[in-house]
Amino acid sequence: MQLVFSDAQYWEDFLPLTFTRPIAEMRCGILTFSERWQKILENTEISYFTESYLQQKFKEPEKKESLFLVTNFLPTPNVIQQIKELKQGEALVYEDELIAARINMKDFSLHQIEKMTDVKEELIFFKKPTDLFTYNNKAIDFDFDLLTEGRTSQELSSTNGFLGDKKDLFIEEGAEVEFSTLNTKTGKIYIGKNAEVMEGCNLRGPIALCEESKFNLGAKIYGATTVGPHCKVGGEVSNIIIFGYTNKGHDGFVGNSVIGEWCNLGADTNSSNLKNNYGHVKLWNYRTKAFEDTGLQFAGLIMGDHSKTAINTQLNTGTVIGVASNIFKEGFPPNLIENFSWGGFKDDERFKLDKAYEVAERAMARRKVPLTDDDKAIFKHIFDTY
Repeated sequence: MQLVFSDAQYWEDFLPLTFTRPIAEMRCGILTFSERWQKILENTEISYFTESYLQQKFKEPEKKESLFLVTNFLPTPNVIQQIKELKQGEALVYEDELIAARINMKDFSLHQIEKMTDVKEELIFFKKPTDLFTYNNKAIDFDFDLLTEGRTSQELSSTNGFLGDKKDLFIEEGAEVEFSTLNTKTGKIYIGKNAEVMEGCNLRGPIALCEESKFNLGAKIYGATTVGPHCKVGGEVSNIIIFGYTNKGHDGFVGNSVIGEWCNLGADTNSSNLKNNYGHVKLWNYRTKAFEDTGLQFAGLIMGDHSKTAINTQLNTGTVIGVASNIFKEGFPPNLIENFSWGGFKDDERFKLDKAYEVAERAMARRKVPLTDDDKAIFKHIFDTY
């Protein structure tokens, strides 16, 4: 059966991370929401119900019987079973919001639903960017069990120091970990296929280092941290998520943050995650077009895809950076940096669209990933609309 991953009412709340993707393609824990649900439901026939300008890249649903699913939550075993047992015209509702339904996309309408069942259990629900790092420990635990059940980890090399229970460490095939320390007393540690932990690193779980990614020499990694596939991370990080194909390769601190794909943080880039007055951090909300109180004392950086910082960039607590922005001027940039900013400050000129294509093509070619016409169309829509 076709899985239809719906953005429902949440897409705008996750900007700037969702400018370039549906919610289902965001990463939290070890997996993206899409990967998690495909694994749970043992189904790889997927499509997306998302913003129209994203549908060329992210396949629209076929007009047939489907399981319509809001992806941005962690299900309990009971909820998974309820979803699997849904019949045509039945749906599950959580806190007055539909989260799953068996309907025919040929005539998409909620009027098809004849029976709604309320989910009574408390679920971990992700409703805004800060939820991704706030609940990342829960997501890592969930994905760790999902991916490793019934499997055997590679042995940890004797060159390493280890604290905790070995059952909370899983090292995939081809991964290398040498002359480092790993501590699972505070959370599980997952090292993905062909990933590398270079000498002198200190890892304190929960941590997910995904496929083909690296912790550079002497990195200090505090949980709950996820580094997506094909990334390089050095320096000091704490409770961050990187979606993939992004480098923070040098010294500098980033904490309580979410960073998209194809970004690069220049050497000694630092992001504050705590205000000097220890107050709650405010973040820009694209829906309300205002800075909103997160209710969090620790919140650092939310960074859209293809953005970059220059050497020695210093970012204030609660900074939001759009897509394809370049931050390189002296001084602290503002807490909101627009899409395609050339410099990082208010009223700076915009990064020319054709130049943005060129930089993206060069960066992606290093990983043998093409910048497609669909990618360019998404760039252009963001450039023209936002």
